[in-house]
Amino acid sequence: MGATKSDLFTRQQNEIAAMAKALAHPARIAILQYLVKKNACVCGDLVEELGLAQATTSQHLKELKTAGIIQGSIEGASVCYCINPKTWKQYKELFNGFFKDVDLQNTCC
Repeated sequence: MGATKSDLFTRQQNEIAAMAKALAHPARIAILQYLVKKNACVCGDLVEELGLAQATTSQHLKELKTAGIIQGSIEGASVCYCINPKTWKQYKELFNGFFKDVDLQNTCC
């Protein structure tokens, strides 16, 4: 498969695709749902909550942090994570705009 030619697409299309890629694993969705539900910084209990290995959980947290969806802070020996409100708002606005523009009343199939 060839390299992605992202320059062929708009900035918004590239942003939505990058966001969707960051969300494109059920473990990451579970992490985000847990953080949203807790509505606070979570330290260390994500491994137990997900039932995944520490290394696997850490990899998913890294992907979410790299995408800016979550933020982390070091407290003692643990890293605590929470939703990054600025990025969360940006995702919400982009996805809402994307879905809002679709009119499913006139389907062609």
